[in-house]
Amino acid sequence: MSEAKERQHIRRWRLLVQSGALLLIVIAPFLNFYFSIDFVQGWYQSLGIGKLWFVSPLEGLESILVAKRLYLPLLTAMVVPVLLALFLGRVFCGWICPIHFLSDLSDRFLKLFSRKKLRKDHFLLPKTIIWYVLLAELLLTMILGAPLFVFLSPPGLVGREMMMVVFFKTLTLEGLIVVAVLIANFVTRRFFCRYFCPLGGLLAFLGSKRKLRVARDEESCTECGMCARACPLGLNPAIGEAESNYCWNCGECVEYCRESSLTLTWVQGSSKR
Repeated sequence: MSEAKERQHIRRWRLLVQSGALLLIVIAPFLNFYFSIDFVQGWYQSLGIGKLWFVSPLEGLESILVAKRLYLPLLTAMVVPVLLALFLGRVFCGWICPIHFLSDLSDRFLKLFSRKKLRKDHFLLPKTIIWYVLLAELLLTMILGAPLFVFLSPPGLVGREMMMVVFFKTLTLEGLIVVAVLIANFVTRRFFCRYFCPLGGLLAFLGSKRKLRVARDEESCTECGMCARACPLGLNPAIGEAESNYCWNCGECVEYCRESSLTLTWVQGSSKR
C-alpha cells in the first residue's frame, strides 16, 4: 500500500467507525420502542450491548463521588473505556464521539462553499484550560452532590435527544447545548473539545502514556506547517505537540502531511505531556 493510499485508509476507517458508532446510538431507541428489541440500550455515557455494559470514565467517576462508595458493577463497566484511554489516548474523541463526527460533517459542508481546504482559528485560549475545567467539574459534582456531566454532556445529549424523539416525540432544551457547541466550531475548530470538555480532559490524563501516537520523521519533515493547520485541536506535530496529552489520534495531520513524515504508530516508550 502506498503512503497516499495509507492516509486515505485512515480517513475511511475513521469515517466508518464514526458512522457506525452514531448509527448504533440512533437505531437503539427505534429497536427498543417499535420492536421491543433491547439487545442495545442506552447511549454514549452508559451503553449496554447484550449483557455487557460500558460506562464513560467521567460519568462513572462522578457517580462514585456522589455516592461516596465503590460499586463493583460500575467499576467493571468502566474497565474497557479506561483501558482504551490508557493504551490509545483520546480515541473516543477523535474516532467515536458524535460531536466530532457532526463537526466533521459541518467542515465538509463548509468546504463546498470555500476555496480554502483548511479554516483558520480566530479565537484561541491556553490549552491548559481543559485541566481547570475538569477539576472544576469534579469539585462541583462533589459540592452539589449531583453528576453534572451526566446531564449536560454534549455526546450524551445526542443519544438522549434521539431517545426523546422516538419515545416522546419531542426535544428538550438541553439539546441546545449541542447546537451551541457546533456553532462555536465556526469561530474556532472544536472549541468545546479543545477547552471545555471535562471528559476529553480526563481521557487525555488517562492517555498520558498511551502506546498509540502520531510519530514524526525528522529527516523528511520540512516544517511546512500543513499538519498544524489541519489539526482540529490546533496542535503542531512538527514541534512535537502530537506527543502531548491533548492529541486525540484522529490522524488528520497524517492525511494532510505532504512529505508523509507523520504516521500513526505504536511506541514502546511513553509519550510526552
